[in-house]
Amino acid sequence: MQFDMAQLAPMNRYELLLGTVLPRPIALITTISADGLVNAAPYSLFNVFSHDPPIVAFSVLPSPNGSLKDTGRNVLSSGEFVLNLVSEGIAEAMNLTCIDAPSNVSEIELARLETLPSTGVAPPRLKASPVAIECRFVTSLSFGPNQLVVFGRAEHVHVPDDLVIDQENGVIDTPRLKLIGAMHAAKFYAKTGDLMEMVRPTWAEWEREKARNV
Repeated sequence: MQFDMAQLAPMNRYELLLGTVLPRPIALITTISADGLVNAAPYSLFNVFSHDPPIVAFSVLPSPNGSLKDTGRNVLSSGEFVLNLVSEGIAEAMNLTCIDAPSNVSEIELARLETLPSTGVAPPRLKASPVAIECRFVTSLSFGPNQLVVFGRAEHVHVPDDLVIDQENGVIDTPRLKLIGAMHAAKFYAKTGDLMEMVRPTWAEWEREKARNV
């Protein structure tokens, strides 16, 4: 079956895309409003897009009432944000931050998430997150009313010492991060502990293997 995207209603396109492009990493993004309120909200339309320079991006969709969400508004006003990756240990807290709370309510306090000062930006990082990436706003793109794709430059990355294998080369004990990924229907998630290994081939190895099989 093929789907003509132009013929689908927006929410049906949303359901189709998010039910097929997965699993998606989840960032619980902390920002600070112009009034000084710390906000936290999860985003799974998020990923790393470059390492030199280190660029990350996430998409802010409109809120149910059509307005720009607090995260987008805060990033545009302050130019700073922190990507706190979501592990199994903070999955339920992340889910609670999805609540449709009034803009004057701090989701961090609601979910009882402890924070730590960031190194170079004002928004705090989450103590329980195994990876926190401090970012500074670079630019944004908009493809519709009150929605943004935000691009930021990663400036500092925090990982617990016991999860770092090689600090000089940035090698992390990735399985022990126990990160989760977003799946479908806005309520299903995947654990990242079930791995399969495939070593990337080189052309020279490919040629040698082909010669042995002749």
